Amino acid sequence: MLTCFIRYQIDPTKRAQFEQYARNWGQAIPRNGADLIGYYAPHEGSSTLAYGVYNIPSLAEYEAYRARLAADPLGRENYEFAQSEKFILREDRTFLKLASTPHGSRT
Repeated sequence: MLTCFIRYQIDPTKRAQFEQYARNWGQAIPRNGADLIGYYAPHEGSSTLAYGVYNIPSLAEYEAYRARLAADPLGRENYEFAQSEKFILREDRTFLKLASTPHGSRT
């Protein structure tokens, strides 16, 4: 299992648009095969950093998922929304593998 972390630099004056974008992915991402952990908008501290996080079984599965997402009506609409509103200034994506398992219980 891989976890995709997307780091966004957003326009702080357009946080509401990013939050709408996040809600849209909240519907489209799970429907197209990724295990969405969540999208996170700025709250305290930096007003320009936001994140999206989801799990995917492999990079090969990621490629198939991206194709489904691009064909999904809400996915296409959300890509277009981000392009037209220009609230994303930068987007970085990295894939990480969980290294801390097994986790112990809290005592």
